[in-house]
Amino acid sequence: MTEYYDELETRDPGAREAALMAALPDAVAHARTAAPGFAKILAGIEPGDVTSRAALAGLPVTRKSDLIELQQAEPPFGGLTATEPRDMARLFMSPGPIADPEGGGKDWWRFARALFAAGFRKRDIVHNCFAYHFTPAGSMFETAAHALGCAVVAGGTGQTEMQVQAIAHFGADGFAGTPDFLKIVLDKAKEMGTPLPTLTKACVSGGALFPSLRDEIRAHGVNVLQCYGSADLGMVAYESDAVDGMILDEGLIVEILRPGTGDPVPEGEVGEVVVTTLNRDYPLVRFATGDLSALLPGVSPCGRTAPRIKGWMGRADQTTKVRGMFVHPAQIDRVVKRHPEVLRARLVVASKGGKDSAVVVCESVAGDDSLVEQVEQSIQVECKLRATVQIVAPNTIPNDGKVIEDIRSYA
Repeated sequence: MTEYYDELETRDPGAREAALMAALPDAVAHARTAAPGFAKILAGIEPGDVTSRAALAGLPVTRKSDLIELQQAEPPFGGLTATEPRDMARLFMSPGPIADPEGGGKDWWRFARALFAAGFRKRDIVHNCFAYHFTPAGSMFETAAHALGCAVVAGGTGQTEMQVQAIAHFGADGFAGTPDFLKIVLDKAKEMGTPLPTLTKACVSGGALFPSLRDEIRAHGVNVLQCYGSADLGMVAYESDAVDGMILDEGLIVEILRPGTGDPVPEGEVGEVVVTTLNRDYPLVRFATGDLSALLPGVSPCGRTAPRIKGWMGRADQTTKVRGMFVHPAQIDRVVKRHPEVLRARLVVASKGGKDSAVVVCESVAGDDSLVEQVEQSIQVECKLRATVQIVAPNTIPNDGKVIEDIRSYA
């Protein structure tokens, strides 16, 4: 019988949604009153009115790509934290550079749920190969393991032979780290002739766990599951033994938006993962991760009832330069909104004979030459770009979240 981390995981989906929407006004109010940066971003917003996803969709989006500029203008966290830096438990500096805080309390990053789903239990020894230097991943998984009552070997990255020796010496039950490094460690153990019979489970993140790689790791006797999170948000979603999508964490409100916009896409359509947290220290509201994914229908076969996403499906920031002009996904979206006949559109940028070509592919039920001409004019006005417009049937454009597809060769 499947075990669950807590009773929240098997709630009625309607009850979960009602609880999240009930918590939303307070989360918005807290961000606006306690975080100076959000006081500016959410100026004019009445938190008591934000009681539904439709109302949430009307709030501004703050993008991860904005953090560097915000933090430079108002160090260290761009005014987005509600807790003073000196009252935080740890302070990190991720590549970018982007500063990330960790507040106090048990399992602040919320990764214990992912470890539990991967089979980690009290008194397990966890070999943690996430980095402990500057970036928060090591702390994310260590604090989660401690919340479960596990002991932790602070392996960090590199020194593969020593990692093998430590796993064998301490009899580690589970591994936390990137999937590719787990494969390297297991291969090194085989090369060294060092059996690792106690290592039977792993929770990985920070890299793609392709089916072939999962199979290779399992061939070593290690059941591996993955989770998805970020240094800003903590854990967002995780796999269960069903291995059927990634289950959203209980403490988040997740939207999938059309890249470059604030508009939710229909269920199943690929878009950008945007998260509103209920975190009192770092109350992010409509925080755009820059990652692509899609919502899956139904619930997981494992019995957990939270919504699921497909997992990481690429990056949403598709800004490109065409004939010296930057073009952004939001501009293509504004063109689509000018023409109700256009259902979806994609700008395809290519190069021929050293010259850029731009084709706007538009899905439409009844497109004609008049629509082609109108869209061409809109592209010229919105993007300052001359482009060819091609009308295609609905559902012709691949469902991969791309609004701008750059197929030029940069070799």
